[in-house]
Amino acid sequence: QVQLVESGGGLVQAGGSLRLSCAPSGSIFSINIMGWYRQAPGKQRELVAGITNGGSTNYADSVKDRFAISRDNGKNTVYLQMNSLKPEDTSVYYCNARGLTWNGARPGKEYNSWGQGTQVTVSS
Repeated sequence: QVQLVESGGGLVQAGGSLRLSCAPSGSIFSINIMGWYRQAPGKQRELVAGITNGGSTNYADSVKDRFAISRDNGKNTVYLQMNSLKPEDTSVYYCNARGLTWNGARPGKEYNSWGQGTQVTVSS
């Protein structure tokens, strides 16, 4: 089982910055894709940004040029640098990771794991 631990949320004024971090733990063979999603009250969860193990990235149109996703493959950690934050960015942010587990001898099952969520609140 792969677990994700997030950190870095909080309260910030509009125009400010925050950095989220997410680190997986467990028996991991590979982490193919990592991403950040967000879900505001009454709304569907949406992709904010994703990054492959090769470094390819994609972003929601609403955050392009303001947010940057990166990963440290040595630490298996993904970051989301959020700049020029707006009140509409207020949401619970969730980390996601997908790949293959390690069963001790060879690659095991696919996993699609989620973090517990971290609150980001942007005041106007």
